[in-house]
Amino acid sequence: MPGPIVHAGAAILCSHAGVATPLAPNPRVTVSGQPIVTVGTPYAIAGCSLTPSGVFCQTGTWVAGAARVFVMGMPVAVQAGVSICGSTGSPLLPVMVQPRAVAT
Repeated sequence: MPGPIVHAGAAILCSHAGVATPLAPNPRVTVSGQPIVTVGTPYAIAGCSLTPSGVFCQTGTWVAGAARVFVMGMPVAVQAGVSICGSTGSPLLPVMVQPRAVAT
């Protein structure tokens, strides 16, 4: 699935408006001066507002990304990729990513 490459400075939210930050972006490749994110990179989520069930989004990760672009053997995370939050099962939402580098 083609799409813009997700990088460490991208604005990523959980489905409940919590801010997601990558814990280990890959520093070997950069886009827009920021290290890129690969599939499997863990995200820490802060400020999730899902309160009725008492379960909050705490972690997230991309589970499917680019099919042809790999960094250190891992697929690159793309905006159109599939992601999931660990405790709730809801997706991560890439609100703003860099538009110049696209991976398929």
